[in-house]
Amino acid sequence: MEGTSIRQKIGVILEALYYPIMALLASFLIGSLVILLTSSTNPLQAYSFMLKGAFGSVAAWQDTIIKAIPFVFTALSFSVARRCGIINLGAEGQFIMGALFATVVAVQLPLIVELPKFVHLPLTLIAGFLGGALYGLLVAVLKVQFGASELITTIMLNYIARYLVSFAVNGPLMEPGQSTYPQSARFPETATLGPIVKGLRLHWGLIILLICVVLYYLYQWKTTKGFEARIVGFNPSAGEYAGINIKAATLRSLFIAGGLAGLGGCIEMISIQMRLHMTSFSVSYGFTGIAVALLGSLNPVGVVVAGVLFGGLSAGSLSMEVMTDVKSSVALIIQAFVILFIAGRRMFTIKRRRHFRYHPVAQDEMGLPLPVPDEKDATHRDQMPRLVTDVIEEDEVEGGN
Repeated sequence: MEGTSIRQKIGVILEALYYPIMALLASFLIGSLVILLTSSTNPLQAYSFMLKGAFGSVAAWQDTIIKAIPFVFTALSFSVARRCGIINLGAEGQFIMGALFATVVAVQLPLIVELPKFVHLPLTLIAGFLGGALYGLLVAVLKVQFGASELITTIMLNYIARYLVSFAVNGPLMEPGQSTYPQSARFPETATLGPIVKGLRLHWGLIILLICVVLYYLYQWKTTKGFEARIVGFNPSAGEYAGINIKAATLRSLFIAGGLAGLGGCIEMISIQMRLHMTSFSVSYGFTGIAVALLGSLNPVGVVVAGVLFGGLSAGSLSMEVMTDVKSSVALIIQAFVILFIAGRRMFTIKRRRHFRYHPVAQDEMGLPLPVPDEKDATHRDQMPRLVTDVIEEDEVEGGN
């Protein structure tokens, strides 16, 4: 029995890896066709330069990891919301709002009171988290109170966040004496994250990220609230039958999701950018995070690995452009096709689940109860434990919602 269990686990892992690997291979194949059509460079040679630029040296590894950090933060943001059945396209705006709130505390607070680093830095990090969390909570309130689709509200709020930053750096947060280039003053040392080891570029934001990854795992798989969120995400009806407050789960999930994205924006500002300006967000961290989350199957380890891969694409594409006549935008094409192929697989999964979720015969075959006309019906109450078990087992086998 134990040997069978191990084989089953290996089979589940291999099945979970199959789609991401195939999506990557297909995306790189399409990237090769683009290279052949737009340049005189052999695709294998171009990819070899990309690989060296991403992982060929200690400096390359550092650059890759640094670029991966904001991607993983926004991927965690998308994953937390998606586990609850919410498609959070607003990680970009939440990332920006986290950066804006952090900038206000980092730059403006010292003008009011002088603070030591052990006070100023935590306040800056908290401000970044709250900036994104409150922006995510706004989406949740619009959804649960007014039925507004998060797909629409998150995209609209992304634009609002960008315009707020533009207003801030051209107005109240503009560096004194600066009139030609809209940007904030440089962050004081008391509000910045330095390198983990002197002489290296890797900063303490990496440690904060790893802590967040562990907390994400513990929340989703080791707490009651995370358990409830996954049930709601798989089947809201199951959540209702189990007595779960779906509105509270939605509010909580988007608050945490927004906070993670906001914390990522804060860390990017206080460890890399060192000041707020509009070009800080030219990379589209939020939308890249969606690709990272999908490629990592919403799994904490998978998200980290996918984040490093996308960080390598970003870092290596610059090296490829320098050494060949291939444009670095090829990496963006590869990323876009990764999303396309993974999303295609997700649509198939959702369609299959809907089949047995609403079709009476399929529901019986899967052991799921029919819709409950009366919440006090004892028969359906007896079926609840199996319903919850089926939901979680299916969620784990599929590798995420």
